[in-house]
Amino acid sequence: MTDPVKVEESPVEQTTPRVGSRVTMQQVAAEAGVSVSTVSKVMNGRYGVSTQTSDHVSKVIDRLGYETSLVARSLRNTRTNVIGLLVADFEPFSTEVLKGAADAIRGTGYELVAYSAGGRTDEHVGWERRYLSRVMGTLVDGAVLVTPTVTDVQYDGPVVAVDPHTGRSSLPTVAADNLQGARMGVDHLLALGHRRIGMVTGRADLVSAQLRERGFREAHAAAGVPVDESLLALGAFDPEQAREAARTLLRLPRPPTAIFAANDISALATLDVAAELGVDVPDQLSVVGFDNIPESALAHPPLTTVQQPMRQLGHDAIAMLVALIAGEELAQTHVILETTLVRRRTTTAPGAAS
Repeated sequence: MTDPVKVEESPVEQTTPRVGSRVTMQQVAAEAGVSVSTVSKVMNGRYGVSTQTSDHVSKVIDRLGYETSLVARSLRNTRTNVIGLLVADFEPFSTEVLKGAADAIRGTGYELVAYSAGGRTDEHVGWERRYLSRVMGTLVDGAVLVTPTVTDVQYDGPVVAVDPHTGRSSLPTVAADNLQGARMGVDHLLALGHRRIGMVTGRADLVSAQLRERGFREAHAAAGVPVDESLLALGAFDPEQAREAARTLLRLPRPPTAIFAANDISALATLDVAAELGVDVPDQLSVVGFDNIPESALAHPPLTTVQQPMRQLGHDAIAMLVALIAGEELAQTHVILETTLVRRRTTTAPGAAS
């Protein structure tokens, strides 16, 4: 027997939810004029409710913005239909990856939750293990880890890593071709005629940073140009440390005529230091970055950089994860995406102004 819509028979007094408060099932029942058990049946798709009543309650649920607890939902259904994206911190790279993940989630039937470790990874290597244990299986059905410090994680649900610190592992991964990208950026400077090329390097614990330095060296070797070790300074993907690295290089008795920075944040810091020291870019110093974050196009002058497809990284990671959750076998478990050179206005031939 089904429940008709009878507002006068509701055992719960109608109330208006307070602004900012979480809507409860009791409030939905009061507003719809039905019992709490009827609301529960509608929410869970159980029999015993007429189509008319179900439609009416559903409209009230939508109007009030009622949502069941993810934890309660997972306990009932063993699935949350939510995917988690875990990052060390929200900075330009992870933000662009998140945008790509948001693009990919549309139409999949899943929701996306982003979780930040608050940038505390220097103190807590292995943050992803701790946070995965909090969300996996109760809040999310699977997770994407962005630049994780470890990839030997084993949990009840599938996990995909984007640009992991440790490189390839048994965990499915998506990364950009950091080696070829760095070679491309340095080849560009060498082709312009630069021979004293400095580098503001990245974090030593990141495989992507290691590959970019290796690409820097391989480009020199291929051109028959020796690497001057005094022209390498640690930037560690940190703006302040990158500024100090750039100052060190530009204050040398014979400063470099060009600098390849391991990421755009370091390249933008280099542009700032050059401006402080009165070094003209690009006439006295050419600069190439890596990433092509949105800020690079807005720099003064606009930054020449190696573009890695950050949004595509997020998009492909979500696509892999959705397939894994569905029990599908991946065609590729380790995906490497191409990089491209974006030429703007921070590079020219050495001595072009003379």
